[in-house]
Amino acid sequence: MTGLLGPAEIRELAARLGVAPTKKLGQNFVHDPNTVRRIVTAAGLTPDDVALEVGPGLGSLTLGLLPIAGHVHAVEIDPVLAGALPETAARYASADADRLTVHRADALRVAAAELADPPPTALVANLPYNVAVPVVLHLLAVLPTLRHGMVMVQKEVADRLVAGPGSKVYGIPSVKLAWYAQARGAGRVPPNVFWPVPNVDSGLVAFTCHEPPRSDVPREKVFAVVDAAFAQRRKTLRAALAGWAGSADRAAAALTAAGVDPGARGESLTVEQFAAIAASAPAGTPAAK
Repeated sequence: MTGLLGPAEIRELAARLGVAPTKKLGQNFVHDPNTVRRIVTAAGLTPDDVALEVGPGLGSLTLGLLPIAGHVHAVEIDPVLAGALPETAARYASADADRLTVHRADALRVAAAELADPPPTALVANLPYNVAVPVVLHLLAVLPTLRHGMVMVQKEVADRLVAGPGSKVYGIPSVKLAWYAQARGAGRVPPNVFWPVPNVDSGLVAFTCHEPPRSDVPREKVFAVVDAAFAQRRKTLRAALAGWAGSADRAAAALTAAGVDPGARGESLTVEQFAAIAASAPAGTPAAK
């Protein structure tokens, strides 16, 4: 990996483009080459991988991905940054610049057809803090070709994504990511590798995709149960799922049919148990929006 951006290059590039990081877009640019090398190495990419990067910004991580992956799709919502990225790749990674496709798009709305040439197999990204979880879940939902990934998010969010049943931080993000993939924490990243410096640590989350726990119940129905269970996490599932099922008695019946104690709480259930509840749902129960 050569031609990576350091603090001087980041500031020079930003000044030339007239770019000032905005909190609205969650922009914190990595300016430490060693952190980029760490992320790319931990992602376990091969030349057969097609990497998807969300929020490439000034191109720090992009330049690390280009020599390793067979192709890189970079999805950037900021028109100035999206327009400048091909030139940055040509300047710092000229031998690999033709492997880059830049998409000026919102990652929360991007569709598989927009990323089909070639289809991505790995998500590797420094995600904006404010949309990290929705972006990951959206991409896993619409991109069935994804096989694995490595994302950098706020440390608190990373802890939630990898938490297991019984943990105090286990919740909706934990269960929904578990529907798609097995996730693990891959380390902490200090604030001083970013510009501007955030007031929180970041964390790396690695995941490996797998088939859904059940094929006989739609994801949307399972996620509706998850949303209802954690909307009132201090309540028993019998009470928390009453609105979803139509009444507390109907919720209890669905829980019992699924082999789940109606007196349990959502934080104690696995994704497989949530799927079993959805499969036992009374007629007319809603799907997640």
